[in-house]
Amino acid sequence: MKTFVFCPAFSLKLLRKNFCSTVFMLFIVSGCASVGHQFPASQVPTIRIGETTQNDIYTTFGSPYRTGIDNGMKTWTYGDYEYGLFKESNAEDLVIKFDKRGIVSSFTYNTTKRAK
Repeated sequence: MKTFVFCPAFSLKLLRKNFCSTVFMLFIVSGCASVGHQFPASQVPTIRIGETTQNDIYTTFGSPYRTGIDNGMKTWTYGDYEYGLFKESNAEDLVIKFDKRGIVSSFTYNTTKRAK
């Protein structure tokens, strides 16, 4: 007569493998991924270098997707990135640099979305 021995380590390893496989298959089946969050791109023209404050940007665009430092200047990045296997990918980002006083010193807006 054969006896079955339960091995918790084997079960956890199998569970992790099945979970990863399931997540991967869901990605393949859905064929898309989204990173970042939407922001009001229509408000980009309201940004004024040397005038718009960090608080103004926060009020208009909300929390940035990423923050960082570039050449000693605080940077905020707003990004909305959609990638797909069976559809056209779209990307839109706004990178804003602030001087030491918290005033916009430069910004860059890029998009792959077509004008309507």
